[in-house]
Amino acid sequence: MTLQALQQGRPAIVPRSHAFYLICLALCVANASYVAALILDREWIVDAGGTPVHTDFTSVYAAGRLALAGRPAAAYDWNVHHAAENAVVAHDYSAYLGWHYPPPFLMVAALLATLPYASAFILWIVTTLPLYLAAIRAVVGDKVGWLVGAAFPCLLPSIVSGQNGLFTAALIGGTLTLLPRRPVLAGCCLGLLTYKPQFGILFPLLLLAGGYWRAIGAAAASAGALVLTSVAAFGVTPWSEFFHWLPLTSHALFAQNSPVHTDWSKFQSVFALVRLLGGSAALAWTLQLTLTTVVALVLCVMWRSDRFSYELKASAAAIGVLLATPYVYLYDLAVLAVAVGFLLRGALKDGFAPGEAAGLAIGAVLMVFMPFFGVPVGLMAAAIVAALIARRIAAQPQTAP
Repeated sequence: MTLQALQQGRPAIVPRSHAFYLICLALCVANASYVAALILDREWIVDAGGTPVHTDFTSVYAAGRLALAGRPAAAYDWNVHHAAENAVVAHDYSAYLGWHYPPPFLMVAALLATLPYASAFILWIVTTLPLYLAAIRAVVGDKVGWLVGAAFPCLLPSIVSGQNGLFTAALIGGTLTLLPRRPVLAGCCLGLLTYKPQFGILFPLLLLAGGYWRAIGAAAASAGALVLTSVAAFGVTPWSEFFHWLPLTSHALFAQNSPVHTDWSKFQSVFALVRLLGGSAALAWTLQLTLTTVVALVLCVMWRSDRFSYELKASAAAIGVLLATPYVYLYDLAVLAVAVGFLLRGALKDGFAPGEAAGLAIGAVLMVFMPFFGVPVGLMAAAIVAALIARRIAAQPQTAP
């Protein structure tokens, strides 16, 4: 059944409708109000005494301090880095926020650490937020994209904690938006995404399936340039330490038996859901790897085919990178805005399919109340978006327009 058949006899609803604008505006106000409340209560960035509030950004700033002190490799040592975090917040904090990023991201951390903590935090947000909003505007292909980006409920986990979900979403959105007409720039975005390698594992397969050779070359060149620049800045030792600690960190994150421990409800993956429900690690890995394989196969088939519109391919790719990895936190769900944005781009052309707007609304509600459920609600929202994409795939005509 085609999308036109699904819509037959129903008025077309598009993302430019008055109701859509009002809903997005309400979500924007909710986002802004929450941040304003944190500022008024002195619970964001620094407390009433001017002491940094212990958030995820503390980990970045601590790693940057170590790099500036001539000890970049020490950022990967749990004990040393934990002590550096406590030095930032000026008191001992039992929870440890590890540093798991490849050495090129140490250059960003070091740059931020040249500033006072609050200034560095604000600089990170005022840099990554506009990049994210511009990416979503480009993804949607209409000025309503600005509103959609600002309304997305998953802004807050990145803004409040100083995390990098907005930057990740900007790079994925930039890659997918630029790919058809600016493949070299798309490849450069993808090269930068190597700072979060778990979100890049599917892209080489998709680029090969679609024949985007220039993008592949640009991605390899830009990633290589980052490696060489980090070696020039810090030497090779941070790389050896990164690879030494990587399996230990992986075990700690997924076995939950070390100071890096985080409860499963903060992960938004099939792996986390299985573990949260009491399933074994073996079962969780089996189901996660099965899903990853299925997602990779479906996406490769789509990207090799001329049957599907590019908007549908890109939307499927964005949701696929979230579903394919076990390591997805709340703030990473900003990438979901890219998948939704490409769906909206299609809806701007031919309207929402029946029930599609309602599905997106349910997903938004789930994400708004995500902190209160104690389960991977973000995974449920991602599953809803994936189901909407699958519905459009099934309704796609034999030849893409």
